Amino acid sequence: MRRAVSALRAAVWSLYALALARRQLRRSGLQELRLPAPPLVPDEAFRGVRAILGGRPSSCLERAFVLQRWHAAHGRPQDVVIGVAKDNGEFRAHAWLAEDLEGGAGFRELTRVEAR
Repeated sequence: MRRAVSALRAAVWSLYALALARRQLRRSGLQELRLPAPPLVPDEAFRGVRAILGGRPSSCLERAFVLQRWHAAHGRPQDVVIGVAKDNGEFRAHAWLAEDLEGGAGFRELTRVEAR
């Protein structure tokens, strides 16, 4: 029961953080982005975060910042990496966490936002 409550608290935080990230990115870009700390729950509650990020429409940039905030709060600060690629003449952009070695496959790093 306790695990389910922790995962639910993490999921609720994820919903809020995702909406806040979307709003802040639209309004002021990367520089002003500040997400609230996740609730004080064990790291295993991350399943609630995964459930929200996997089931809600969001951009890779929004997801990366929510994940960055979660991991930093649990002692694993990670940079958000933003990269670009050209695929069949089309420009593509993607964001991922620096420690996700496969997340940026095929993309050239353009910039990096350090964990806060």
